[in-house]
Amino acid sequence: MKIYRLQKLKEKLMEEKDLSKIWLFYMDNFADHPEFTDLGKAVRNEYIDAVVHQTCQQLFGKNIKITNSLLIQIPEYRFFHGPFQAGGRIGGVIFFEDIKIGLFAVSADFPSTDMVKYSRFTEVARLSELNGNDLN
Repeated sequence: MKIYRLQKLKEKLMEEKDLSKIWLFYMDNFADHPEFTDLGKAVRNEYIDAVVHQTCQQLFGKNIKITNSLLIQIPEYRFFHGPFQAGGRIGGVIFFEDIKIGLFAVSADFPSTDMVKYSRFTEVARLSELNGNDLN
């Protein structure tokens, strides 16, 4: 495993149009490498949890139960990654906190097949409600 490839993953996430290429790069270079997963620690992240739930609901047209989620944060690289199950389907998510862009992948079918659904997402800052003092 070569950690410098994490920068290449970030570039692909920002520029690559074919989402499957980004996911395959992540899987080939990082996902199943213990030396990579050992760099981080298991965490909860409300934003990423919400993305997973909402994206599954949009992709499958109904509320899907998310289980076996194991989100790992590598603070040094401001990177989150981890697997989950969505209604029995296998899925995963990656997210770079510094650029606020992530990628979601989940098996299209249950039981799982080779078909995968992808969604790139961007965190949008929440702005407070305007009051009379905010106007220029």
